[in-house]
Amino acid sequence: GMQSYLQALLSLYKLFRPDLVTITLPGKMKTYFKNSEGPWKAAIHAVRQRNKENSPVSQLLFLGTAQPRSRKRKWNTQLTIPASSTNKSLEEDREQNRVDLYSGNEYFPVEQLQTFPQLVQNIHRLEFPSQMGSVLTNPLLLHYMNCFKDESIYLRLYYWTGQTLQEECTWCVADNNQYEEEFKDFLETIYKTECFLQEGFSSCEEFLYKTLPLWDGFCCRSQVLRLVSWIPLSNVSDMKSLLYDPLAQLFFTSSLYFKCSVLESLKELLQNWLNLHVIPLDSVSDT
Repeated sequence: GMQSYLQALLSLYKLFRPDLVTITLPGKMKTYFKNSEGPWKAAIHAVRQRNKENSPVSQLLFLGTAQPRSRKRKWNTQLTIPASSTNKSLEEDREQNRVDLYSGNEYFPVEQLQTFPQLVQNIHRLEFPSQMGSVLTNPLLLHYMNCFKDESIYLRLYYWTGQTLQEECTWCVADNNQYEEEFKDFLETIYKTECFLQEGFSSCEEFLYKTLPLWDGFCCRSQVLRLVSWIPLSNVSDMKSLLYDPLAQLFFTSSLYFKCSVLESLKELLQNWLNLHVIPLDSVSDT
């Protein structure tokens, strides 16, 4: 059965290898791994003691007496998308002079990727950054995603966006209206990324289905309806209860402007679906 400690273990696996965990896990659960780095801290502390390095600040960190950092954002910090940076393991491989299988050269650091010609010249020497959220604001890496349809890359990005959307949603967290502008910008960034890739994120679809029944139809209205227009039409039978019914409750009780906005969003949803399927349908008919 799905005991809470098994869910916690699976969530830990999903954080590092989302491609291996295909089941849906609850968003909120009890924390079971508060001190997972304990053995490492003890080993480092032993080495430091042997080398007689006595740094007061480091001692607090290695002994575990410093306050642990929470995964959730503090209320006095800002919602920020991480910058592109090379994976730490990639740096270690570079130090060991590991060569690339395609070109026989070392990997090209993503933080040095500035122009499209650089992308073309180093297309087989790139590796996605360790923080996939940085891809959202990097058009060159989005081009790279389009070139290499690796499912694990999309899973990493979807999992990061899903976690961030859930933790930062302004109408699901009390007294969080002061961060509405930041959340608007984040939703706008995701929408632009979906337009660039010409496909919707499954994490956004799940987020909308969960939060639309709680939405007041006013907070981040433009951004939410834009995300609705990119919902993947994978299971149309579920869309009535998960999408149309929550929107209908707001539709019949809201202003004429909101009604027009909803109809415009659904029209764009249909257009995006047709654009996605018109080429395969034409190719099949030609055959």
